[in-house]
Amino acid sequence: MPTGREAIMGFPLPDTVEELKALIGEEVSSLRSAVRRTADRPAGPTPGDEVTASVQALAPLPALPVRGDSGTSCLCSTHDPGATGTCSVLDAIPASAVLLEPLHDETGAVRDFRIVAGNRIRSADWLEAPDRQVGQRFLEARPGAAASGLLAGLADVIAGGGPLEGRVVDYTEQRLGRLHRAPLLYSAALCGEQVLATWRPVQSQTELLTIDAQYLASLGWGNWDLLSGKVTWSEGLSRIFHAEIRMPWTLDQLCDALLPGDLTAFSEFLTSVLAGEEPAWTRIRFLVLGEVRTLDLLGRPVAGTDGRPWAVNLVARDLTPQIRSRRRLAETERESDRLRRQARAERRVADALREALLPTHSEALAAVGLTVAASYGPAEPDAAVGGDWYKCRLLPDGRILVAIGDAAGHGLDAVARMSQQRHALAGLAQTGASAGEITTWLNELVCSDPSEQTATVVTGHIDDARDFRWADAGHPAPLLLRDGRARPLHAGRRGPLLGALPGYAYETATTPLHAGDLLLLYTDGMVERRGEDVTKGVDRLADLVSRHADAAPQELVDLILADPEHAGHEDDACMLAIRLD
Repeated sequence: MPTGREAIMGFPLPDTVEELKALIGEEVSSLRSAVRRTADRPAGPTPGDEVTASVQALAPLPALPVRGDSGTSCLCSTHDPGATGTCSVLDAIPASAVLLEPLHDETGAVRDFRIVAGNRIRSADWLEAPDRQVGQRFLEARPGAAASGLLAGLADVIAGGGPLEGRVVDYTEQRLGRLHRAPLLYSAALCGEQVLATWRPVQSQTELLTIDAQYLASLGWGNWDLLSGKVTWSEGLSRIFHAEIRMPWTLDQLCDALLPGDLTAFSEFLTSVLAGEEPAWTRIRFLVLGEVRTLDLLGRPVAGTDGRPWAVNLVARDLTPQIRSRRRLAETERESDRLRRQARAERRVADALREALLPTHSEALAAVGLTVAASYGPAEPDAAVGGDWYKCRLLPDGRILVAIGDAAGHGLDAVARMSQQRHALAGLAQTGASAGEITTWLNELVCSDPSEQTATVVTGHIDDARDFRWADAGHPAPLLLRDGRARPLHAGRRGPLLGALPGYAYETATTPLHAGDLLLLYTDGMVERRGEDVTKGVDRLADLVSRHADAAPQELVDLILADPEHAGHEDDACMLAIRLD
């Protein structure tokens, strides 16, 4: 495989993540070797001093002093001999610092802290130095901690929620009758079973806005020092990668999180930065805690005294929320388009079925002295037909078949069941059987349907004697308009829904008709309203028909449809009006 410098200068890019990591390692090793050679040259006070300082940065820091070392002691007096002397170095922290001991309630929850030790740095002129508050409870020393959410954040550190990293706390406290306020930048981490917390004032409005800007714009930045190996991340970059700010990822770890399809793009980007090209830009996807995150990366090399990049600066913008929103929008649009195509197809089928199943009335009915009008209105505006149906035709034996029904459900499934029941009725009517017998046979047909859906129907005949002989299977009874008054017909025994009770024998009721009478058959969509007893709807329809007693059948149907009480039906609605002339 070519060396890092060769790949950077234009030789083949790595084919695997391991090759890319090896390339980065070779480049870093080459850089460090070159810097060490420069540092070993005898020279006066030249830029070599700066090189030496950079090389020395690679050496580890000395260990913290422990109790028992000469002249070293612990400020909090709680550590056993041999324990690390955390408290003894609080004065070296360039910010306000305290060591806090948690105080638990009877349930084990943290309700407060005791200040075990503190340094002398005051974060605001109206706040006391931490070392003067040793022994106090935290809420006593910092009463604004509960309202600002700081106490809950410190308790979360104890509960294992991880350290606080650069949390901006809008701290407000009342002292000597005055309300004081300061934005403070808090950090905290576990120190054994205690919490070490530090805070400092936000230096300027610009710093505060910068922290907010990272959050609002989903931005973050990081610096990778190739000589010392030190990595520094902003709070925003830590949030993007769900990493602790004090445990930022190395370049190798970034490589491990790459999606395989983005290896080449990231290799080109990184090698361009290491080659000293600026600025380099690309869009890369990383797998972070099982989620794909899409980032825009802008890279810039930081050149050392020899002109080579000694560090890499990266700025990242998280596009994951926008990508996720676009994906959801695209999926919604695809689903909406599919539903529109399906609706158009169903409407074409329904239009054809309506013409086939609900035809206009033949002249044969007028020839035997009947004036007939009908209407059908689907509950769904885009539907042309549903489960409601009617039948009115002259039979070979001279009787007039009159029927209206309602197959449960909506859409094409209901249309299919409606078609089956309507055609079955037409076939059974040819046998010369009574309305009760036809309804009994129709019930057996619906009971045998594997869909287990029910239906309602009124089936009847108007014979030569002008008697209406009819049977009712769970359907609203027809209205009879006579002498200016409409009222529901009463069957001797109203039968159950079709499909509800196999083997049930339906009875035939007889209602004599007079010249001028009008029969109005209708489905439940005309009279049912949510939360209302259906009898109220029947009475309302009967009153409306009575008010228009002199109207012709078609005029009456139009008046009913135009009436506000019946125009907004929630179900399919069908009517069949028959007047005996």
